Amino acid sequence: MNIKSLLLGSAAALVAVSGARAADAVVVAEPEPMEYVRVCDVYGAGYYYIPGTETCLRVGGYLRYDIGVGKGGYGGLIDVADKMGDGLNDTYYKRARAALQLDARSETELGTLRAYMHINFDWNAGVTADNLTSTGTNVGINHAYIELGGFRVGKTDSLFATMTGYTGNVIQDDLISYAGGAGADYGTHQIAYTYVGSNGFSAAVAVEEGAYDNAIDSYVPHVVAGAAFTQGWGGVSGVVGYDSNYEEWAGKVRLDVNVNEQLSLFVMGGYGTDDNVTRNFYKGWGGNWAVWGGGTYRFNEKASFNAQVSYAENKDVAVVANVAYQLVPGLTITPEVAWNSWHTENKVKIDDGFGGFLRFQRSF
Repeated sequence: MNIKSLLLGSAAALVAVSGARAADAVVVAEPEPMEYVRVCDVYGAGYYYIPGTETCLRVGGYLRYDIGVGKGGYGGLIDVADKMGDGLNDTYYKRARAALQLDARSETELGTLRAYMHINFDWNAGVTADNLTSTGTNVGINHAYIELGGFRVGKTDSLFATMTGYTGNVIQDDLISYAGGAGADYGTHQIAYTYVGSNGFSAAVAVEEGAYDNAIDSYVPHVVAGAAFTQGWGGVSGVVGYDSNYEEWAGKVRLDVNVNEQLSLFVMGGYGTDDNVTRNFYKGWGGNWAVWGGGTYRFNEKASFNAQVSYAENKDVAVVANVAYQLVPGLTITPEVAWNSWHTENKVKIDDGFGGFLRFQRSF
């Protein structure tokens, strides 16, 4: 009887304690729903929605390592002072570059709103004022602009270079400059409008500041206008620019032909005035006229051969060829060779020579 009473009492105590603990139980809050990053396929591959917004962002860029040797083309560092004082030497030109690209886009009632930036961080080999070799770091803004619909404001390449698609697929494509003066510095502040039709036709107009010594010296901007027509067989494009500093004009016309899936060719001609100055922000070549031509032959998905020949009225000549080879996806190795001969504005030969260039580029 005592054992039975003890068991019943213990059971009652356990029930009471359990009820008390149930009444005091901690309630765990439901976790907040997590917002995962969503793919944005409206503008192509690589974009995703910034969490909590309807803005699509693409992060990209590349790491690049360049090596130049010889006298022609970009070449090496020629006739630098020997640091032991024993005369002059030739050595490599080298550059390591880290490039960051951000592209943000969203749709508005006025069209696509876009902000784009491309920043370069370089470690360069160079020559000091005393003709001694040296290295150093510099940061450059290739592009930093805003677009809404067809309007663009910011820093980018001159429309005189972009409307006709620069030149060929070689690295040293501007040994005879097609824009930006003799130094091919065609980056500029720009206000532009571009119309893009549904049939392959496009047209654009821009006011620009110029660059370095070719920057405007008053409130009157440089002016550029151009048009292009692109189809499956290739395309034709043209552009004209007015340098407000020197009141000089320059224009270019280009023809592209896709011969087949492997071979594509182009030819471009330029003409400009030189009444007040021999070269300006748009006429970067020597003499009144210049021509550029070349092409690309794709051996397969990994390898292609690129070549370009350029000639200006002052007898400047440049010949460049390379093989671009994709070793693995994202990594391309490009050995290139160039020969050029350069002259004064009066067609007097200064020098000529060969140069080699090697580029490693990991793009992402």
